[in-house]
Amino acid sequence: MNYNASDYVFKAPPVISRARRVLIKPAVSYAAPYPVTTSPGIISQIIQGIRQVSDADILILGGTPTGAPIQPVYQKLGYDFPRVLMLDIKDSIWVEVDNPLTKPLIVPTFWIPNVILSSDYLISVSPMQVIQGRPYLSMMNLVTVLPGAKYGSGSRGGWEDLFALGMDKVMADLYFTLPFDLAIIEGRQEFISQGDPARGDVKDFGRMFVGEPYQVDLEASQALGIKAEYLASIDEARKDLEGSGSII
Repeated sequence: MNYNASDYVFKAPPVISRARRVLIKPAVSYAAPYPVTTSPGIISQIIQGIRQVSDADILILGGTPTGAPIQPVYQKLGYDFPRVLMLDIKDSIWVEVDNPLTKPLIVPTFWIPNVILSSDYLISVSPMQVIQGRPYLSMMNLVTVLPGAKYGSGSRGGWEDLFALGMDKVMADLYFTLPFDLAIIEGRQEFISQGDPARGDVKDFGRMFVGEPYQVDLEASQALGIKAEYLASIDEARKDLEGSGSII
């Protein structure tokens, strides 16, 4: 669903009341304010909403493209939340997870931070971005939990090997392998860049998109008027699942 940004208030889904650990994955790769990164305001609102229904542990997981410590970035962005554990992706214990698709599009296994696998509820919170004409939404926010050291180490955030394989199919495989429960796209503003992920133009957009990651990215890309090719790859994989009788 999408909402007027000025009216939006986060309400925790009822299932969170039964969670013991909730993990929030914001987009915080750079020490630059919203809409380059997820604003501390929306994170604070989410935390307050969770606290109204649950005493679960709340974790925030972020990392930098270069592998530099994330704590200075948290501080620069104003990420200071009581009773919340702030984690750095680079310090994770990595677990190799099989892609559950019977016919992976391109990546049969992914290295995933163990803390994600041990959390009961997963929330992706990303800004609304268009970089080189491609939508960077909740699915790209999931790519940034992958260890750059295992997938490359250069100018594209350490994921050169994945880019070389074709990011649309990589994101589709990751969608099935790493099923986040909720995605929030903070679309109060739109960030538009010709290539530099930390510099570009900003314009008001006035929307919030909230729901299942695929549906959220679909609605947001339609609102932007830009086709997200990875959504077609997800549809392709779903057809194969339906044909094989498998259920994910």
